[in-house]
Amino acid sequence: MRRGAPRARYGHDEILAILDAGMIAHVGVTTPDGPLVLPMAYGHDGDRLYLHGAAANHLLGTGEGHEVCVTVTHLDGLVMARTPFHNSMNYRSVVVRGRATRIDDEPGKRRALKLVTDHVVANWDSVRPPSQSDLRKTLVLEMLLEEASAKVRAGDPVDEPDDIAGPWWAGVVPITTRFETPIASADLAGDSQPPVPIAAVAGQTPDERARPHRG
Repeated sequence: MRRGAPRARYGHDEILAILDAGMIAHVGVTTPDGPLVLPMAYGHDGDRLYLHGAAANHLLGTGEGHEVCVTVTHLDGLVMARTPFHNSMNYRSVVVRGRATRIDDEPGKRRALKLVTDHVVANWDSVRPPSQSDLRKTLVLEMLLEEASAKVRAGDPVDEPDDIAGPWWAGVVPITTRFETPIASADLAGDSQPPVPIAAVAGQTPDERARPHRG
């Protein structure tokens, strides 16, 4: 990393921590029609990154067997400086580059899809498993986590020494993501109480699960 090199992180554990905290990756490929970037869910096992989509997904289909770029970014705060020239953002980001390989064998495909699902909410084992038809309709790609780097900014604005004594406000506006109480589907036939893994996303313990109303 050349630009902002002091903010670079190359430690494998640091990279995995940022991936673990994220839910959406932006995946970029070069297609015959030009570059294309789409957001999608992802998963990983520490060594490989997994992506999935419809079997007819243009981006993933084009990326198969080619170099793909995947980015995951967390925005932690708006950094407001004494001059807009020094305004910035606090963030954690990861960039992964590598050749995307298609997974065709059923056990490998199911394992990758479970990793993607459980990365967002660990409910793979508490719902109907994917059918053979579901698997046929799904394309799964994997990438080695070999060419990966992170970049992190934290802290206050960096202003000019002459500006620090001035009257202008400077500081950070923190940004957080919050999960609300799960709401049962209006056509739910069973118990409206969410399963433990889903309730846990909102920070509820098994004893604290409230009965969500039907929307």
